[in-house]
Amino acid sequence: MPQPKAIVLLSGGLDSATAAAQAIADDYAPVALSFRYGQRHERELEAAQKVAAHLGIQEHYVLDVNLAQWGGSSLTDLDETLPQAGVQPDQIPSTYVPGRNTVFISLALSLAEAKSAQAIYLGINAVDYSGYPDCRPEYLEAFQQLASLSSKAGLEGNAPILVAPLVRDTKEAIVRRALRLGVPIEETWSCYQGGEEPCGLCDSCRIRDKALIDAGRPDLATLIGRNLHAQETECPTPVS
Repeated sequence: MPQPKAIVLLSGGLDSATAAAQAIADDYAPVALSFRYGQRHERELEAAQKVAAHLGIQEHYVLDVNLAQWGGSSLTDLDETLPQAGVQPDQIPSTYVPGRNTVFISLALSLAEAKSAQAIYLGINAVDYSGYPDCRPEYLEAFQQLASLSSKAGLEGNAPILVAPLVRDTKEAIVRRALRLGVPIEETWSCYQGGEEPCGLCDSCRIRDKALIDAGRPDLATLIGRNLHAQETECPTPVS
């Protein structure tokens, strides 16, 4: 009996890489789907290719969907400033990209139906992230209903299930799961900036670094994160 397929939305970040590894652990044959959506850099797409290769994913599609044409996010509009003050409670940050997950999951549903995939794995997280409205469990539940109504596969009772294994995990728990599953964390890219090294200052870097340090892997954090950790754990000089 052939191994069932799962579409995995693979951005190149830690969460999506962990979701991909979880799909493999759940005995699916993953088909990766990444997007060039007008983001500030392609560093994350390079990471997605490395992660896919490391995990042995044979099929990997990269689609062009230029959401930057109309802006609306500091991730797609170079005239906007990326936030560096840390995540603010009850505020949706400027890094929210209008409709991004809705567009991505819709295209994943199309690919899933074409490939007869039984599941779509998503790395979205509602706990330790930035309060994006399209990362909530109720959003996924509504989209699952749409998947059942909007396709031939759904009408036949074979709509792919949306699987978000990390949706209720803390970022530290995601790091620990990634370590268990053998995710090449050093190959993933979460920074909102491009460049050779992560900036260590944007919201995404801050959340990632804290989780890595809390999970006992400060060596995988950015240089800034490692230095801050060293300062915090350094023994104070005795007063003579």
